[in-house]
Amino acid sequence: MSTTATTLITPAEREGGRQRPKSGWLAISGLLLLSALPVIGGVLRLTTVGADTEREIPLASLVAIIAHIVAMTVFCLVGAFQFSPALRLRRGWHRAAGRVLIPAGIIAALASIWLAVFFSGPPEEFALAMVRLVFAVPMTGFLVIVIAIRRRDFVAHGAWMTRAYAIAVSGGTQALVSILGTALMSTLWTLNNGEVDAYGEAWFVATGFVINSVVAELLIRRRAGRRIRGRLGRGALES
Repeated sequence: MSTTATTLITPAEREGGRQRPKSGWLAISGLLLLSALPVIGGVLRLTTVGADTEREIPLASLVAIIAHIVAMTVFCLVGAFQFSPALRLRRGWHRAAGRVLIPAGIIAALASIWLAVFFSGPPEEFALAMVRLVFAVPMTGFLVIVIAIRRRDFVAHGAWMTRAYAIAVSGGTQALVSILGTALMSTLWTLNNGEVDAYGEAWFVATGFVINSVVAELLIRRRAGRRIRGRLGRGALES
C-alpha cells in the first residue's frame, strides 16, 4: 500500500474499522411494543385465573399458568434490551441480564410444555395447546444449548438466544396475525360475531410462531453476512 493511501486511513480503520456501537433503540422499542400485547394479556389473565367458575383448574396447572405468565413477561421485556449493541458491550449488564433471562425463559417454556402435556381445558382448545407444545420444546432446547456453550463462542450464543427470544415474543405477532386474519376472513366469509373458532385461532398462533422463527433466521444470516464483510474489509485495509 502506498504512503498516500496510508495517510487516508482513519484511526478507527486502523483498529479494524470499529465504530461506536449503536444504541439499538429502534429495535428495543419495536420489541417492547410487540411484547406489550401478550404481557398485557398475561396480566389480565392473572387477575381472572382464580375467578374461573366454569371449570376447576388443577392446582399444578394453576401454578404453571402463573409461572408461565410471570417468567415470559420477564424474558420478553428484559430480552428486548439484549438487542442493543451498546448494552451488549457492557459485560456486567449483559451477564447479569443473561442470568435472569435464561432461567426465566426455561421456566416459561417448561410451564407451557406442562400445560400442553397435562391439558385440562375445553376439547376444542386441544389443537392450540399442541401448537404451543411444538414450539415450547425447541425453545427449551435452544436455551439449554446456550447454557452448554462453554467456549467464548459469542456468535453461537447470540444465534440460539435470538431463536429462543423469537419464539417467546411470538405472542405479539400472533395477536397481529389474528387481528388481520379475522378482518380478512370477515370480508370473505361471514363469521359468527366476527370471531374465529378455536381451530382458526390455532392456525393464527402457528402462523405467528413461524413468522417470528423465519425473521430470526434472516436476522442471524444478516449478522453473519456483516461479519464476513467486516473481515474482508479489514483484510483489504491491512493488505
